[in-house]
Amino acid sequence: MKKTIFYIFLLLLIGCKCNATDIIPVSCNVKLPEKYTDAYLDALTNEYKKVSNEQVVHIALDMMKNTSADYSRRAIMGFNLTQYPMQISFKNLTELNSAYETFDAVGWKKKNKLFIYINPKHSDAPPAAIAALIAHEALHQDEYNSLSEETYAWTMEACVWDEMIKMYPEENILESSLVARENTLRQLLEKGNYTNKYIKKAVYSNNGYKNLPVTSPGFNNQ
Repeated sequence: MKKTIFYIFLLLLIGCKCNATDIIPVSCNVKLPEKYTDAYLDALTNEYKKVSNEQVVHIALDMMKNTSADYSRRAIMGFNLTQYPMQISFKNLTELNSAYETFDAVGWKKKNKLFIYINPKHSDAPPAAIAALIAHEALHQDEYNSLSEETYAWTMEACVWDEMIKMYPEENILESSLVARENTLRQLLEKGNYTNKYIKKAVYSNNGYKNLPVTSPGFNNQ
């Protein structure tokens, strides 16, 4: 009997270790702000493991706290139309649709669950850039999309990135293709004097959005 209990205990320990290793650590190519110690990262894992097993996503979500991206962070955590936490991961987007090959991320709804899939080429992007990207994608919470919704989401992304690099200037790593995207959006935001004027023009002229209606539920003409 004692031997049986011992083996059960041993199996439980092994199971716990397997669950712990499910968390995918930040790429060694990513330099983190000093506050992200091992102990801090462990605390973030406990807070955000229900959303993602990617440590870099946990850090991005932490950076979103107390910023203009906090609405999106709360939506990701479950305060959204489905009332379930969103699931965030890196994924080959062509598995969803071949048209998404060049996309940086996609918001996806399956049954009553929401997903954010990020192009794997950004797995070693600075967490602040990922924060701006998922702040955008978290706004897509249903099956409908529109030019107005994309304009709002792209403007949100630009504003978040503008805020992030003021808080974490070291995150503005120009070699990153995701940072290049964010800086392009920020330039459009600045050019429009922090309005959506030029971002809207970019959205409306985007060939990928040519079949979208002007409005969708919750998003009037922006």
